[in-house]
Amino acid sequence: MTRVAVACLVGCLAAGVSSAELPPGFVDLAVEAPTIRIDVRYAGTENFLGRPVDGYQRPRVILTVPAARALARAQAALAPFGLGLLVYDGYRPQRAVDHFVRWGRDLADQATKPEYYPEVDKARLFAEGYIAERSGHSRGSTVDLTMVDLGTGEPLDMGGPWDFFDPRSWPQSSAVPAAARAHRLLLRTVLVAEGFRPYEQEWWHFTLENEPFPTDYFDFPID
Repeated sequence: MTRVAVACLVGCLAAGVSSAELPPGFVDLAVEAPTIRIDVRYAGTENFLGRPVDGYQRPRVILTVPAARALARAQAALAPFGLGLLVYDGYRPQRAVDHFVRWGRDLADQATKPEYYPEVDKARLFAEGYIAERSGHSRGSTVDLTMVDLGTGEPLDMGGPWDFFDPRSWPQSSAVPAAARAHRLLLRTVLVAEGFRPYEQEWWHFTLENEPFPTDYFDFPID
């Protein structure tokens, strides 16, 4: 683990990290790329847990500096088409991932099944790759996002919502309309051009290829 990671895990866990005290190498996306829209649902109840997620004390998107700058370039590339980015999640504290794991193992809690995983048995969420004990988000260079119409601010039809646990969320799924597949392809093309790698089970999930902390998993809260 790098000295930056050690300093964060020891110091930031003890005292928390305020908006003015992000660890070296991290930035608030709203500061780095203020034209990008954000909708941090893990800070509220509109998510598959149905409650605020541990570590999301404020609705902020934190990313490593190169990831945030790459998103700013992607935003600029989409602007001539009248489109922009809407980001749901960036850096994710390890404590949030642990919260997901606890929820996934609680098979009695099925409250959000109709909306988020109607066709998947909750007992299969780990085996099918929807939940894991480690997440690339905790390294700070992974992002969940979609595209919006700049004129209306409305998200484009992507053939299914963010965080929908279903094969229809796979980027190459043929179960979604052609227009939605085209939107997914455009998002993928623009982000790959800026150095991101797609994830083949979630159309919204991308990781910076040359991420600065490829082996470090951080746990400072988003506050």
